[in-house]
Amino acid sequence: MAQTFSRDEVAKHNTEDSVWFIVDSKVYDVTEFVDAHPGGEAVLRQVAGKDATVDFYNLHRHEVLSKYEDLCIGSVEGEKPQVVTPKPGDLSTVPYAEPLWLTPQFKSPYYNESHRRLQNAVRIFTDTYTTPEAQAREIDGKHISQELVNRMAEKGMLHMRLGPGKHLHGVNLLDGAVKGEEFDYFHDLVMSQEGVRSNARGFQDGQLSGLTIGLPCIMNFMKDQKRRQTIMDEVFSGKKYICLAITEAFAGSDVAGLRTTATKTPDGKHYIVNGTKKWITNGAFCDYFVTGVKTDKGLSVLFIERGEGVETKTIKTSYSTAAGTAYITFDNVKVPVENLLGEENKGIYVILSNFNHERWAMACATIRQCRTIVEECLKWSHQRIVFGKRLIEQPVIRQKLAKMIALCESNQAWLESITYQMCHMPYKQQSQHLGGPIGLLKMSITRAAHECADEAVQIFGGRGLTQSGMGRVVEMFNRTYKFDAILGGAEEVLGDLGVRQAMRQMPNAKL
Repeated sequence: MAQTFSRDEVAKHNTEDSVWFIVDSKVYDVTEFVDAHPGGEAVLRQVAGKDATVDFYNLHRHEVLSKYEDLCIGSVEGEKPQVVTPKPGDLSTVPYAEPLWLTPQFKSPYYNESHRRLQNAVRIFTDTYTTPEAQAREIDGKHISQELVNRMAEKGMLHMRLGPGKHLHGVNLLDGAVKGEEFDYFHDLVMSQEGVRSNARGFQDGQLSGLTIGLPCIMNFMKDQKRRQTIMDEVFSGKKYICLAITEAFAGSDVAGLRTTATKTPDGKHYIVNGTKKWITNGAFCDYFVTGVKTDKGLSVLFIERGEGVETKTIKTSYSTAAGTAYITFDNVKVPVENLLGEENKGIYVILSNFNHERWAMACATIRQCRTIVEECLKWSHQRIVFGKRLIEQPVIRQKLAKMIALCESNQAWLESITYQMCHMPYKQQSQHLGGPIGLLKMSITRAAHECADEAVQIFGGRGLTQSGMGRVVEMFNRTYKFDAILGGAEEVLGDLGVRQAMRQMPNAKL
């Protein structure tokens, strides 16, 4: 049974040889830890024998107590801890920290019990396995471990990254949380939003995001069905990694400006590929490259395996090298003509085929990250004492929070509305009607991220600029939110796409 102490007894341990204090009704003996304390000895001695709860939460995240739980020797008699310690899978009870459909007092017409089962299963998996590795890899820059990839593959999580489809039928998805045959775009939304809660933006992309945008090209456009299935099985099992290699230093959103060439050999059996690709996510460690190339009369897409003539080099960007962002060189790479995806000179259709889903998935992820920032700011503003009062008691802080909450809730609602349309439109209709709205949605959400990042840093002050400690989540978001404003199509390009699509539907209406 845990030992209990009176507050008077704790108060006696404020000497040179004995340093105890109380945090949230728990008693800590830090006598042997004083010299090792990262913040210095004096800070601990100042609170010796006292209740240090307020001081602790002004300086540290709650998770620090778990890290040093061996220093806890008991509790204050007659008292119970008041601060919530979340367990794997728990929903946050902080207002607006969860989307409304996960908040008990609210209802939604979009989600059923299978969505809730999946959400709970993914959150437990993420909290238990993904987050610890994500936080470590975000710092050291190493790529995702094969152990985690194997766990994801075993649970069908790699299959679910591609959204609804026959590739999910008969697959064990998180021990039966949802059947592959009933998996819809709201299940896909759940996967996207829960998967980013580790708050490690570089690792987030390094967690095989190349599969999400590269494998659909194989699944939908490789002509050899037997080889297509082999590649899909290799990637879904985590034995092989794949990426989409389109962007170049010469061409980003301007896909037609690609300079990598593919020239047929005289016997017509191979393409010889020469050129470079830049900012290719997962390119540093992947085995397969779905590559945009210029052929004699237009743009084509080839499936290229890592081998002779293919070299990759890691690019350092604003987020962690865990993403495996790469510069790729193709030097006289010999590629069989059977590796052509789709039709020669009509590769633009292959590239465009997955844009809607990619941009929608990025929108799902970004608005969930914004929601995490709202939660961080609500917690901090309630526990931070400045000028003798909590931050939340300052009207200017409440105004900032109101703005952030409104941006999150309105964009989540728009996201769910578009997701509903995706569930009720076949692919052809999605391509026809949703390209513009999804482009505008992604633009709106990344603009919201800009506002949330800006306000959050102001709320956290210097801590919001520090990669460790209280503000580490805000600092990471502020440093990396721009990736989502650029990747998958820049804001300006997507905004223009949305308006141009509306122009095509414009009647001859007059004021």
